[in-house]
Amino acid sequence: MSILNVEHLSHGFGDRAIFDDVSFRLLKGEHIGLIGANGEGKSTFMNIVTGKLMPDEGTVEWSKNVRAGYLDQHTVLEAGMTIEDVLKSAFSYLFELEEKMNDICDRLGEADEDTMAEMLEELGTIQDTLTLHDFYVIDAKVEEVARALGLADLGLQREVTDLSGGQRTKVLLAKLLLEKPDILLLDEPTNYLDEEHIAWLKRYLIDYENAFILISHDIPFLNEVINIIYHMENQKLDRYVGDYHHFEEVHAMKKAQLEAAYKRQQQEISELKDFVARNKARVSTRNMAMSRQKLLDKMDVIELAAEKPKPEFNFSLGRTPGKFIFEAEELVIGYDSPLSKPITINMERGKKIALTGANGIGKSTLIKSILGIIPPLSGKVELGDNLLPGYFEQEFTGDATVTCIEEIWKEFPSLGQHEVRAALAKCGLTTKHIESQVRVLSGGEQAKVRLCKLINKDTNVLLLDEPTNHLDVDAKDELKRALKEYRGSILLICHEPEFYMDIVDEVWDCTKWTTKIF
Repeated sequence: MSILNVEHLSHGFGDRAIFDDVSFRLLKGEHIGLIGANGEGKSTFMNIVTGKLMPDEGTVEWSKNVRAGYLDQHTVLEAGMTIEDVLKSAFSYLFELEEKMNDICDRLGEADEDTMAEMLEELGTIQDTLTLHDFYVIDAKVEEVARALGLADLGLQREVTDLSGGQRTKVLLAKLLLEKPDILLLDEPTNYLDEEHIAWLKRYLIDYENAFILISHDIPFLNEVINIIYHMENQKLDRYVGDYHHFEEVHAMKKAQLEAAYKRQQQEISELKDFVARNKARVSTRNMAMSRQKLLDKMDVIELAAEKPKPEFNFSLGRTPGKFIFEAEELVIGYDSPLSKPITINMERGKKIALTGANGIGKSTLIKSILGIIPPLSGKVELGDNLLPGYFEQEFTGDATVTCIEEIWKEFPSLGQHEVRAALAKCGLTTKHIESQVRVLSGGEQAKVRLCKLINKDTNVLLLDEPTNHLDVDAKDELKRALKEYRGSILLICHEPEFYMDIVDEVWDCTKWTTKIF
């Protein structure tokens, strides 16, 4: 049974086409992975099927009475709400039914016999709905999911505006799971989640009985939970049965077959054109030449899609720093209250270190405290001599209304426009991306702009806060290669062991220092 049908969908932004005559169907129980390079339109597709965006052409048709739940990359939580408020808002439609039920009960005494029969019938339907959707055990359900995603330890009365990016993602995910929709739409749900909660979400999705569509660049995670792949490339959407590795094999085979057919056809076209050119002027062979020309005119010419620009990240190594990158003594980090016990640590030149541990325990705060962005609550940090730090924050924090060119120019005003364009192109961005405002780019494209700033300045230590979030498979692989080859020092926050284990020579478990209990 089809839950969602998308037919002949076309859409674009300005002169940039995203989809061209795309069709899609979602069947009951299908676990779909929606994949493709950054900027191919995966999040745009989700916004169209959820009705947040109207397509230029085509139809989107849901089955009747289907409730879809959407975890958006960019959802904003309302200021002033607590974690518990957000989680309980998952049941808002049930609370509305309860109000309706109470109103019916208040009006029963005044109703005539016929009206009373109708009201009692409606009352019974509402009570059945409330019971079916666990209304009378809401508090227990909220606590169960909050505990599973590590939110109970934060305190359910904590305001959502005080939370880190990862903690906010967990709140939104918990709310979505509590809503128990008929179909889940998940846009990069593992971004900002730590390893423990990625594992929990993986188990949840493996056992999930209903259908879901999942956008993810985390291939090990994707492979374990999906059974259908939809690949988005060059304004098309192609369906593959099986996991990501099976998709790779079939896609590579189809690509090789197309390239072979293209070469054969080009050879045939060349021979036909040559025959026509040599024989069209001679009376004796003119008819044969005309016949070949008709063949050429009717031929359905195979076109190969233009190769997507592959990112190239080569970090520029600056002068050699002193023996120590930093030395921290009795360092206590935090904002209003301590996030850590007193920490005494140091990092020697040439070391590559990963910081691990649950969200909210202070990994990002530690990096900011080392750099002097956030003053420590007590203790001290001494930076080494001749440091040239390169810092990659979790999220873009600049003016998103500027173009990519302007964003790089702010950092490197001495560069010419051609040099700026070349630098951005090296990071895998096309001309249309380069000329666009930062705000219209996908999360992965924004990350590439920020990496562009980082690789074009001389550094001898990189401090990277979850740099793989949003990056597509090619960009992630290229970043891994570049970090392995980088001869400077690295302090890296990352929740993907398969990414960082080949790069670092030490892993620091931040749970040993935190004052938080997870």
